[in-house]
Amino acid sequence: MTSKYLAIITLFLCITLSGCKTDTKTDANEDQLNAFISSHLKIVIPMEKEATLAEWAAATTGKPEDYEKVTRIQLKIRQIYSDPAEFAFLDKIKKAGPLTDPVLQRQLDKLHNDYLVNQIDPDLLKQTVELSTAIQEKFNTYRSQIDGNVVTSNQIDEILKSQTDSTKRKTAWLAAKSVAPVIAADIVKLVKLRNKAAQKVGYDNFHILSLKATEQEPAQIDEIFENLFELTKAPYAKMKAELDAVLAANCGIPADQIMPWHYHDAFFQETPLVYGLDLDQFYKGKDIKALSAKFYDGIGLNVESILAVSDLYERPGKNPHAFCIDIDREGDIRILCNIIDNERWMEVQLHELGHAVYDKFHDPKVPYLLRKPTHAFATEGIAMFFGRLSRNPVWMQQMLELSDEQRSEVEKVSDKYATMKQLIFARWAMVMYNFEKQLYANPDQDLNRLWWDTVQKYQLITPPPGRNAPDWAAKIHFNIAPCYYHNYLLGELFASQLHNRLVTEVLKLDSDKDVSYVAQPQVGSYISEHVFAVGAIYNWNDMIERATGEKLNPAHFVKQFVK
Repeated sequence: MTSKYLAIITLFLCITLSGCKTDTKTDANEDQLNAFISSHLKIVIPMEKEATLAEWAAATTGKPEDYEKVTRIQLKIRQIYSDPAEFAFLDKIKKAGPLTDPVLQRQLDKLHNDYLVNQIDPDLLKQTVELSTAIQEKFNTYRSQIDGNVVTSNQIDEILKSQTDSTKRKTAWLAAKSVAPVIAADIVKLVKLRNKAAQKVGYDNFHILSLKATEQEPAQIDEIFENLFELTKAPYAKMKAELDAVLAANCGIPADQIMPWHYHDAFFQETPLVYGLDLDQFYKGKDIKALSAKFYDGIGLNVESILAVSDLYERPGKNPHAFCIDIDREGDIRILCNIIDNERWMEVQLHELGHAVYDKFHDPKVPYLLRKPTHAFATEGIAMFFGRLSRNPVWMQQMLELSDEQRSEVEKVSDKYATMKQLIFARWAMVMYNFEKQLYANPDQDLNRLWWDTVQKYQLITPPPGRNAPDWAAKIHFNIAPCYYHNYLLGELFASQLHNRLVTEVLKLDSDKDVSYVAQPQVGSYISEHVFAVGAIYNWNDMIERATGEKLNPAHFVKQFVK
């Protein structure tokens, strides 16, 4: 810690503990805060860059020493944010009233929240970081087996998509869940550690603290989810009954014998492509990387610098999933994927690059602390906005050079697939949100039963008879992105609202029929100016209002997808 930094804290403690006199006007607070931030960033910026580089190395190599480095650096960073004197300094300024500089106020709000969630004693902090990293390492390096042979996530997905033998499907599904017993007990232990930390700063549990610290009210999120549950109840039940009939016929079983392994992914969070047309055929043999680069370049958001430093294909030891990482908030943005030439990976590639362009096209004049998305769900919304295009028939025709006849084939199922995708995902997000909320409320309850009760309520999936295993723990988000999953659904709401704005106000169209955004640079320009460039200068709802003309409104999602 610099001597200047120490002087600020010492002055504050003198005022607080000794009652000595000093200038308490807003401008004095702002001067002190600016000095604090300047010293803070000199320490934190290089550490955060070192941490993101270590995370990238760990994800791309799977080496134990890389995970150990991640743990070591993350612990050091969190120790900075756990300092009680520094938190007390920020808390005092925050409670003194609004600052005259709104950008400085936003930096204070963000810093205060970052310190708030880290007010943990050193031993508890060390346990939390080490356990979380150990879980991540176990998950990323675990390899499922079928009949004694190691299988990748893509291979399991392929079996669940194409196999008609129910026994073989079940075997693949069980393989997908086999990582869960390896990490379940550790996740429960981690939940209790997080709760202990939250209770220290006055919150009932970590779930409540997490929402509050990201400027969300639990009651507000509950209301949104409950409203969507009711609005989707009848459409979802109808869609799922039709889907179950198709899946049952494909496997030669009665519809009432459909089990979790009859869906096309291990959690029923994705859309089975079953309605007479498999979209994968149009992507077979195509260069997914090149297609994504071409599309983004066409809307004025060039991604070549991102792709040049990214890791896009499968190999042993590598993280088997996908993510985007901003290394330094100065332009070094990378994505990790495991591309194969199918529709799912086209969607994932577009999705991850959506995150990447959000990070890349910020205004460099925005202060470092605000040079990031205004909220997690805002960047998810952008990623989802672009990811949706992989099934858009007009986009597919223009990007894949389909004939009019092929486009017509896609159009026959595209609306059905679009509606199915959003209904399935909305219900899956409800499972994750409600299960995790109850997980943190009482981690000692029967979580295996809670999981299947929640799945049955929201997804209408019949639990496997006699199943008592921690299947929930096979979802790595409980470790790496705790209390986060609801943001994916909020992102979908934002994506629909942004889509409506672009269609009506930027493209000046009466409807979104035949809208693909291909080769329309005004779209990229609008999003860059109104969403990316401003970073976190505005609260998430204020940014959305500025970008779309109104605060977050689920009506656009309902209008677009709930038929």
